[in-house]
Amino acid sequence: MSDNPGENGQPDPSDPLDSFDEIIDAETTRDPDLAVIEAGSRTLRTQGGPPEADVPGRPEDPETDAALRAVETELATRWGETKLEPSVTRIAALMDVLGDPQRSYPSIHITGTNGKTSTARMIEALLGAFELRTGRYTSPHVQSITERISLDGAPMSAERFIETYQDVKPYVEMVDAQQEYRLSFFEVLTGMAYAAFADAPVDVAVVEVGMGGSWDATNVIDGDVAVVTPIDLDHTDRLGETPSEIATEKSGIVKQDATVILAQQPVDAAQVMLKKAVDVNATVAREGLEFGVVARQVAVGGQLATLRGLGGEYDEVYLPLHGAHQAHNAAVALAAVEAFFGVGAQRPEPLDLDTVRKAFAAVASPGRMEVVRRSPTVVLDAAHNPAGARVTAEAVGEAFQFSRLIGVVGASGDKNVRGLLEAFEPVFAEVVVTQNSSHRAMDADELAGVAVEVFGEDRVQVEPRLPDALEAAITLAEEEGEFAGGGVLVTGSVITVGEARLLMGKG
Repeated sequence: MSDNPGENGQPDPSDPLDSFDEIIDAETTRDPDLAVIEAGSRTLRTQGGPPEADVPGRPEDPETDAALRAVETELATRWGETKLEPSVTRIAALMDVLGDPQRSYPSIHITGTNGKTSTARMIEALLGAFELRTGRYTSPHVQSITERISLDGAPMSAERFIETYQDVKPYVEMVDAQQEYRLSFFEVLTGMAYAAFADAPVDVAVVEVGMGGSWDATNVIDGDVAVVTPIDLDHTDRLGETPSEIATEKSGIVKQDATVILAQQPVDAAQVMLKKAVDVNATVAREGLEFGVVARQVAVGGQLATLRGLGGEYDEVYLPLHGAHQAHNAAVALAAVEAFFGVGAQRPEPLDLDTVRKAFAAVASPGRMEVVRRSPTVVLDAAHNPAGARVTAEAVGEAFQFSRLIGVVGASGDKNVRGLLEAFEPVFAEVVVTQNSSHRAMDADELAGVAVEVFGEDRVQVEPRLPDALEAAITLAEEEGEFAGGGVLVTGSVITVGEARLLMGKG
């Protein structure tokens, strides 16, 4: 129990332990012993949780905000991230006129279908804990475009983002004039990231591909370590319709004499990756063989894991993220950093255990099984394809054990929406379908038509406006009663999650 008094000697309402007796008293209709146990569990859970996610809001200074909006407006005139001309010709030309900044630092390059951003954040945290200056480039952003480029573990400031854009803009325009097509939105951002990393300068860059691998704009770097997170079906119209076809495209990031960190893969995808490694004389470390998750258990606010790395075992590693998939991401990240430092090759000893523990304990991954409200609990997760939805559904069941879970789903029209909804059907008592503000968003009524086929009409509610959808879902969850365990999961798209995050007062 808490001994911390509030003002005038009264209990401090911010101390979760002070509400222990009140919670027990409220459980008058239930078994007394069970009430005590569950009340204790709830009060302890409120003390845990991940570090505050580093998602910036709009700049407070009006002039800076106006300047950032001007940059965003200019970038929006270019091809969006879903319109592609598959080549690295334009980005290579931009790198050339910028003086090839991407060659001034070593890099860890990450591809795969799901888990790339969380893995990148873990790699960044580990490298930073070992006192290396890091640059991280990830996409898409949750709330602010400045999230995509991080320096020393923090998103680039709005002022620096604007300055970097103005620095590269003349070179971008020069390349535009020489090419058949102008540089795309993603290509310009990639050029900005590589230039910013060189200017910092960073000791190592952690770079997530935008889509695929071979012709992705990020692939003008030669990663010392290539990381491949689990491959599944997504962007099939551009990457291929089978895991092996998609793996062929993604294997393009594996460069001569690199080290490949290979997460667990479908057999045909793994075969493609291993063949590519042989072709370019790359060294491969495979999850489940050379490294992996030895054990894991649910802990307050996350999980406790024992990881086997390339240099040995790392026990009692606390990870403030939910789900078995995040433990596997952690194993991949650890192996990638070990490979970067030469563990298992040039040096036999493992990384310092206390430093590894400290790094993982500080990891945050906004919009990935992120709790943004309690009573009822509201969780955000950016799952946007069937594979991601399946691991999210499993993670929600393990971490929260809701008695009744309400889904809020807003998806993009170019995704396998039926597969996404089918993955969530066993865990959602009801689903509120909605749409985000993106031009790519599937119309709420169209989404509802698919949802009715999956869930049945009685379990589907339509609220085209996201604020209304959130309110409706929270109301449905509250019907269970204050302590009955109802919850809300907002999912279907990174954009939906980002907008919900703002509506819930984050960022």
